[in-house]
This record gives sequence, C-alpha cells and structure tokens, in this order.
Amino acid sequence: MKSNSYHVPMTARQILLAVAAMAIVVVGSNVLVQYPINKWLTWGAISYPVAFLVADLINRRFGAKSARQVAVAGFVVAIVFSVWVATPRIALASGVAFLFAQLLDIYVFDRLRQQQWWRAPLIGGVAGATLDTILFFSIAFAGTGINWQALLVGDLAVKLAVNVALLAPFRALMWNIARPAKSA
Repeated sequence: MKSNSYHVPMTARQILLAVAAMAIVVVGSNVLVQYPINKWLTWGAISYPVAFLVADLINRRFGAKSARQVAVAGFVVAIVFSVWVATPRIALASGVAFLFAQLLDIYVFDRLRQQQWWRAPLIGGVAGATLDTILFFSIAFAGTGINWQALLVGDLAVKLAVNVALLAPFRALMWNIARPAKSA
C-alpha cells in the first residue's frame, strides 16, 4: 500500500522539535550504550526505541516523506553531538545504524499504515530495531575484545520489549497529535 498524498507538510517549528527529539534520544542513547547494566545489556537499549516512536508519530501525521526528512536531519545533528559525548567509533556506528534503521522503519510503517493501527509501528519497529542493533554492535564493538554478541542479543531483546510497550503511547498519541494532518 502506498502512503496517502494528503499529508500536509511540517512547519519549521514542527521539524525543529522533531529533529531535536530524535537527536536527544540518539545522543542520550550513545552515552547510555557505554554503560552496561550487566554482561548482556546496556542502558541504551531502554532509551533508543523512543526514536522509532518519534518517527512513527511523524509518519502517521505527516507521511513518510516528512519522516525521512526528520530522520536524515536527526542523523546529521546526532552525529555531530555524538562525537563530543561518545567515542568516534560509537558515533559512527550509531549514525550508520540509526539512518538505515530509521529508513527501514519508515518504509515498513508506510507500507502497513492502512492496516490495523498496531501493525505498522510494531512491525516497522521490530525491523528497524533488529537492523539497528546488528549494525551498531558489529561496527561499534567488533574487534575490541568486548563480548558484543552477548550485548547485541540482550539489547535487541530489550529493544523489542520496549517497542511493544511503546504501542500504548503510540495508540494514545495517534488520535491526538499524530492523527493524519489533511490539507484543506
């Protein structure tokens, strides 16, 4: 299913707020991923799935094109700030993983948008979180001596659980701030 073309464009203020939200989630997660909770989980797994919620809300209200624009802008801003708060390798891994995962999530969400309300955010979030986790951990930690495979499995499991938990806020917000904006 193709996305409907009736979405109105985002205002400059809406774009700024969306990009700021994305950047805060990604930069915060880049800091938190450096702090393991245990041998198979980092704090970043808990915060990062919120980036998919932001993208899905934008996609629902303004369409895939706006969601892609916010993802690309959020990617640029997050990379710039992540270099200052994380190692360059983590910033690079995060940027690559974030951009590809967000674009996948946006694509899947857009293809499923006309189905049951929960399908697009759930399946898009699972696809995006899986791609993000595999790319991030393999780029950030391969060859470092860190047991990144265990972290990958643990983080992915928690990201998927958080993705399911975020369906409730998505449902609540989709009828308010995320209802599709229609042109006059």
